[in-house]
Amino acid sequence: MDEQVTLRPAFYAAGDRGWRQWWTLLHPPYTAWHLGYVVIGASLAPHVALTPLLAAVGAFLLAVGLAAHALDELHGRPLRTTISGTTLSVAAGAGLVGAGVLGVLGVVRVGVVLVPFLVVGPLLVVGYNAELFGGVLHCDAGFAASWGAFPVLTAYVAEAHTLAAAPVLAALGAFALSLAQRHLSTSARTLRRHVTAIEGTMHLADGSVRPIGPATLLAPAERALRSMSWGVVLLAAALATARLS
Repeated sequence: MDEQVTLRPAFYAAGDRGWRQWWTLLHPPYTAWHLGYVVIGASLAPHVALTPLLAAVGAFLLAVGLAAHALDELHGRPLRTTISGTTLSVAAGAGLVGAGVLGVLGVVRVGVVLVPFLVVGPLLVVGYNAELFGGVLHCDAGFAASWGAFPVLTAYVAEAHTLAAAPVLAALGAFALSLAQRHLSTSARTLRRHVTAIEGTMHLADGSVRPIGPATLLAPAERALRSMSWGVVLLAAALATARLS
């Protein structure tokens, strides 16, 4: 069987016109997922204050949710939006500047221990999404370190003003979960954005034959991605509720 494939570029894609393409650009499930790592990291600190937690979430929302995704869309239009290159560049710049301002305020409050994170953060955003340095950061490990481990460690230091074993272990956990996310989403993206036809059948042990279509290949990966994104967000919400109550 040869089934023609015409799919949205992502399961959360809302359209390629007007405000809907901004929703798509922000990758809401994945952005919320990685902001969950920020909350988890902060919640592990001995004492949790709401102001630095909100500042950390805001900084990563601007850096990852806006700037990183705008740069990614500039690099090859994977989401097929019609947002102009100028607008995407301004959005990326505004996101980085806004995150930087929050980072500087964090350094004023926390001290120089936060400076390395303030330096590394923009390098990860630009280096990964613009595929600088020969694309060395644009790989599975680079993704997991940048959007999994780094938010956990940064948020913890913003609260505790130091590092400890617990956030390092949590960062390794976020790294592993982000690797799983990357493997699943890479498969789904390839099918949605690059495959033009699907051909084949499945022959089951009971003798039945089933056609292989887009849903057959997409459903397992994208159901797992949806469940994992909700799982991390709810875990982060539970930890924040427990620590701030």
